[in-house]
Amino acid sequence: MKMNAHDVQHPGTKRYRALFVSDLHLGTKACQAEAFLDFLRHSEADRIYLVGDIVDFWRIKRGAYWPQAHNDVLQKLLRRVRKGDDIVFIPGNHDEAMRDYCGARFGGIAIERHVIHTGADGRRYLVMHGDEFDVVVRYAKWLALFGDWSYTLALWANTHFNGVRRWLDMPYWSLSAYLKQKVKRAVNYIGEFEKALAAEARRHGAQGVICGHIHHAAIRQLGDVLYINTGDWVESCTAVAETEEGTFEIIRWTAHRSGMNKVDSTVEEFEAAA
Repeated sequence: MKMNAHDVQHPGTKRYRALFVSDLHLGTKACQAEAFLDFLRHSEADRIYLVGDIVDFWRIKRGAYWPQAHNDVLQKLLRRVRKGDDIVFIPGNHDEAMRDYCGARFGGIAIERHVIHTGADGRRYLVMHGDEFDVVVRYAKWLALFGDWSYTLALWANTHFNGVRRWLDMPYWSLSAYLKQKVKRAVNYIGEFEKALAAEARRHGAQGVICGHIHHAAIRQLGDVLYINTGDWVESCTAVAETEEGTFEIIRWTAHRSGMNKVDSTVEEFEAAA
């Protein structure tokens, strides 16, 4: 097992064996659509997995918000399909209406409830959004909606908080992510979520699981299962990539915050235990 983190420069486009992204939440003001478009310009893959909550229908129902950048994201993905890329969309709880179309294709994009991704080393990875194993979403949707409202408020506070930090020439720091992690650690939420997903991977005869939903990017070995979470594109701007050699990486895309022309990203690599 090997894990390390380092900063890398992407002067051009980097190609991966597979890319996994989730929780864009298009249709919300918190969505970092421009950052995601920038990421797509510098990243290519034979297969792209959209692991749920790509469009936030919960928020759209309360009022339309759809700037040009959000439309550009969808158009960019559809162009990727036309160029020959294989894209799989796995709906999450915020775009659960699309689950009625699992097994169909939209613009060449396959819609599936969950899929098995076979890594370069032959290992099998269950790919799913993960909300099915969130007790709050599954059994108390009204509480999930309240949590969504609270999270939106935290993101609003985060924007103004970082405005002050920029004025003081201080780097970006996610207040909302900090508050969220403090609360979830207190109830051991993340740990239980990870264990449940790992158990589901075992049930499918898979050696790993790749999910989203909780907006907390991570790669860790849980016994005999490699747990991978893609994170989100509302605050952390993270994706997971599998290299041609079969190494999984968490990519943290931060160029949109630096105001610099070059593209900076932090990559965390993880090789599964043999």
